[in-house]
Amino acid sequence: MQHFVTLIRYTEKGISHVKESPSRLDAAKKAAESEGGTIHAWYLTMGHYDAVLISEFPSAEACAKFTLSAGALGNISTETLMAFPEAEYRRICGSL
Repeated sequence: MQHFVTLIRYTEKGISHVKESPSRLDAAKKAAESEGGTIHAWYLTMGHYDAVLISEFPSAEACAKFTLSAGALGNISTETLMAFPEAEYRRICGSL
């Protein structure tokens, strides 16, 4: 499974309905599962981004389908980074 960090910003629509955000997160967890993924953590953040999502999906394509579907609802915009866990990082560095 591949790991991802998604940086999230509320859109005007999303922030105006922020009280519904917890139920949208519950729906997102189910949507991730339907793509074979898991949301490991959700953090409300302060600064340039409003939230950070840590997830795992079987492929980048599955993650893309999930984030595109979430963004299409109009409540958030996303920026997703593929992440390498420590073991993979060590393997990559060791192969240099």
